[in-house]
Amino acid sequence: MADVVIIGAGISGAASAYELATAGLDVVLLDRYAPAAMASGWTLAGVRQSGRDPAELPLARAAVEIWGSLAERLDAPTHYRRRGNLRLALRDGEMARLEAMVRDQSAAGLPISLLHGADAVRQVAPAVSPEVLGASFCASDGHADPKATVQAFVDAAVRAGAKTRFGERVLSIDCVGDRAGDCVDDRAGNGAGRRVSGVTTDKAHIPAGRVVLAAGIFGNELLRPLGLCVPLDVKMVTVLRSIPMAPLLDQVIGVVDGECAGRQEVTGRFRYTSGIRDWHGQMEDGALPRVRPAARDIAHTIHHFGNAIPAIHDAPVDEIWAGLIDQTPDALPVLQAMADPEGLAVAMGFSGHGFCLGPITGRIMAALVQGNDIDLPLDPFRIERFDGWNGVAEPITLHG
Repeated sequence: MADVVIIGAGISGAASAYELATAGLDVVLLDRYAPAAMASGWTLAGVRQSGRDPAELPLARAAVEIWGSLAERLDAPTHYRRRGNLRLALRDGEMARLEAMVRDQSAAGLPISLLHGADAVRQVAPAVSPEVLGASFCASDGHADPKATVQAFVDAAVRAGAKTRFGERVLSIDCVGDRAGDCVDDRAGNGAGRRVSGVTTDKAHIPAGRVVLAAGIFGNELLRPLGLCVPLDVKMVTVLRSIPMAPLLDQVIGVVDGECAGRQEVTGRFRYTSGIRDWHGQMEDGALPRVRPAARDIAHTIHHFGNAIPAIHDAPVDEIWAGLIDQTPDALPVLQAMADPEGLAVAMGFSGHGFCLGPITGRIMAALVQGNDIDLPLDPFRIERFDGWNGVAEPITLHG
C-alpha cells in the first residue's frame, strides 16, 4: 500500500512527488501519458512574478526563491535563467495600463520598473522593435526548460524512493466510509466520513491513504464522481519554435494586450506563443497527445510576435503545436486538502501560468498531505470560492 498516489506528472505532480518522497513517504506517481506530456511541456516556461494576481504574487515570489538553487537541489539541469521579463506597450493607451500594474505591484513589494520610450526598452533588450512605446521590466523574472525541469523532479523523486507508472490512466479515486462512491455533492456534510482508499487505473487497483490530484484538464473526470468540480474552461494557445539562432534575446517578452509572448531558449531556439483562444475541441490521443492549431492562429502568432521582435520573421520554424489551458473563472488555481473525502488534495486550474509555481506547489501539496503548516496565504485558492459562481470568467492577458 502506498502512502500517497499522485495523479499527473506535470510540474505540479512531479514536484509534489519529489517533496513527499524526500519527506520519507511511499509515493506512486501516475500519468496517462508521460512526464510533461501536456501543459508543463507545451508551456512558454516563464518563471514570472510580474503581472500576477495579488493573491498569487506571494506564491510566485516564494517559487522564484527556490528556482535559483533548484538545479543543484535536483542534481540535474533546469536551464533556469534569471534575466527579466518585459511587458511591452505597442499601441496608444497601453502605457497607462502598464503604469497602473507597476504601481500596484511595487506597492505589493515586487521590484518592478517602468521604461518610457523605445530607447529605454532597447537598452535592456536590443531585439525589441523600435516602434515600442515603453515596457514594464521585472529583472528578477526568468525562464527555464520545461521538460528538463519536470524530468529532473521525476528523477530526483525516484532516487528518493518514489515509484512511477506512466502510460496508465486513472479511472477513479476510491473511497471508504459513509456514502462512499456516491456522486452527490457532500461538502455540506451529509456524506461526512468518506476517506480516500486508493485509485483504480486501467491496469490495477493501487491502495493508498492519500491522493494528490494534479491532472489538469482531466481532473474533473475524477472529481465529479466524488461530488466535486473545479469550474474549468479549456482554452488553447498556439506555440512555435524556431531552429537554433544566434543569441538575440535574454528576457521573456509579453505584450499588454496578451496577443503574444516569447523568449529565446538556451539552445538559441525562439519559443513564442499566441494569446489565449477557445479550444476547437480536437486532440489526437496516443502515446503522447497532440493538439494542432489552425493556420490562421499560426499566422496571427507570427505577425504579433514579429511586431514585438522583428527578427522572428527571419527565424525558420522547426516545430508548431498548441497547448491546452485549464482556466478557472478567476484564473487562479485550486490548492486544497479536501475535508470530504479526507485524504484528497487538489492542485489544478493553474490557468496557463502554473509552471513558475511548480516548486512551491510541490511544497504546498506536501504540507497539505502531511497536515503541516505552510507560511503562505492559501484561502484564495479554496474550491468553495466558486460556490454561487455566475459563469463570468476573468480575461487572461498573461500566461506561461
